[in-house]
Amino acid sequence: MKMERIDGAAKAIEAACGGAEVGLILGSGLGNSFASLDVHGVLSYKDIPGFPIPTVPGHNGEWVCGSLHGKRVAVMRGRFHYYEGYDIEEVVLPVRVMLRLGVKTLIVTNAAGGVNTGFVPGDLMLIRDTINYSGVNPLIGPNDNAFGPRFPDMSRQFDPALCEVARAYARELRITLREGVYMWFSGPSFETPAEIRMARALGADAVGMSTVPEVIVARHGGMRVLGISCITNMAAGILDQPLNHQEVLDTGERVRKAFAGLVDGVVRGM
Repeated sequence: MKMERIDGAAKAIEAACGGAEVGLILGSGLGNSFASLDVHGVLSYKDIPGFPIPTVPGHNGEWVCGSLHGKRVAVMRGRFHYYEGYDIEEVVLPVRVMLRLGVKTLIVTNAAGGVNTGFVPGDLMLIRDTINYSGVNPLIGPNDNAFGPRFPDMSRQFDPALCEVARAYARELRITLREGVYMWFSGPSFETPAEIRMARALGADAVGMSTVPEVIVARHGGMRVLGISCITNMAAGILDQPLNHQEVLDTGERVRKAFAGLVDGVVRGM
């Protein structure tokens, strides 16, 4: 991706509300989760040079700058998905911009379908690992050494210390925090029952249409990463009912308080 585009977006955000040390990407239905954030400024994506515009319900398209427990935070209320027709470099543009703004820690969240039959809609899942089933990788192409090495290590995608903080606050708040592997499908069609059986056989506990490219780019840039999935529905074939996006949004709204409390605790405990 051209550095001019990244720098142009970063400069516009910095001029409006400064840099940040913690980045937060909110998934479907989770965009209104942070009343505790001391907001310093809000920018619509359309006012950020070079930013795409989300087209999916539940993704507000706002960059919120603020502070939380003394830390400067950049919050993405809505993300871009590969299935929307954006180039994979556009999908990860905000993470590159966060790096330019000084973000060292990224908390990435999503709505996911439960593959593990021990899960129920409304569960929160700490992401331990990922499977990239999309066939694309945002690092394909010339490597920019300013962002990271040609061959970044992905053996520890999610920071162990941050994961332990999340576990501790989940216990304190009496939130059931599942743990598992998130598998990225390109979408936008929901997965088939056969694909879900395959995902389970490969070791996936949840499936979704985002997150993995953002994590790859964040780790490429040396960020500490924490990942949390909200299990908004059981994946295809587990229950005898069709899947729809409204269920995703409704479940996200139902667990909003617990989700916000957990992320608030993680930021406080950093």
